[in-house]
Amino acid sequence: MAQHFLLSAAARSLSLSAVARMSDEEAAVTFQRIRWSDNGGEPYCPRCGCLEVRKLATRSVWKCKGCSHQFSVTSGTTFADRKRPIRDYLLAIAIFTNGAKGHSALQMSRDLNCQYKTAFVLAHKLREVIEDEQRKTTFAETTEKEIDGAYFGGTIRQENEAEKRVDRRLADEQTGKRQVVVVMRERKGRSLPFVFGKESDAIETIREHIPVGSIVHADEARGWDVLHAHYDMRRINHSVAFSKDGACTNQAESFFARLRRSEIGVHHRISGKRLSLYASEMAWREDNRRVPNGAQFNAIASMALKHHMSREWRGYWQRSAR
Repeated sequence: MAQHFLLSAAARSLSLSAVARMSDEEAAVTFQRIRWSDNGGEPYCPRCGCLEVRKLATRSVWKCKGCSHQFSVTSGTTFADRKRPIRDYLLAIAIFTNGAKGHSALQMSRDLNCQYKTAFVLAHKLREVIEDEQRKTTFAETTEKEIDGAYFGGTIRQENEAEKRVDRRLADEQTGKRQVVVVMRERKGRSLPFVFGKESDAIETIREHIPVGSIVHADEARGWDVLHAHYDMRRINHSVAFSKDGACTNQAESFFARLRRSEIGVHHRISGKRLSLYASEMAWREDNRRVPNGAQFNAIASMALKHHMSREWRGYWQRSAR
């Protein structure tokens, strides 16, 4: 029997120990190679694009000959205004990449020997760049898609004594914080998740991203009935079968299985405010599950170094303290 890709040597192209043994100079060179890969690893001005730059002898920055702008390898990126050694950011990306079901901020803080707050913001910066990348997903009309939804959060903790417990299925016993993640997944392609209050709220977003006339697979939820006017719908009743006559939502369910395992087994609790970030992270991991971890590392580092400074996560804890 053929060996599964994730168990093969080809899947392990990134050595965490090799990254940890890097010096700051070696880490800076690696960041430089990834950030300016479109110029053979040679830096150019991020402000005016001038190729004529010189490195200052006193600091690890370059100065542009055209506009005199001074910049470092992380200037203007999601890692701008960093306070830790540059190797730590390279190591954080490697650790984050190797978490098949995600990586908690608490565990990352122990791995990097830093405060929980530092690891929390760093992990969310990486999720933010991944979400921005996932939002660029487009679907072709000729491919088959699957849509499905799963609810997260808003659960009520049961009382200790049985006579005081309530039926958590009743509408009167809901917290109002429960949200649904709706995913549009192209078969053998990309995944695009969004967060809504209920499944029917996703109809407009689905119509914006899936071309009219496409073959769309969905379950028997009534919220999807209106899509028959725009798509060639293939419905599957899960109370009868998980797959029948070619109709199924198994690939969408595979995404939700990864997100559930991340919530229950890694993070234990996901804030409703950040649910979209975690959903996009798991969508990216699901789409790249058969890509070697070294290539995943390069992709995340490249996205982070080409991403603008985060408006939300830059100075996050300082704003919270005010």
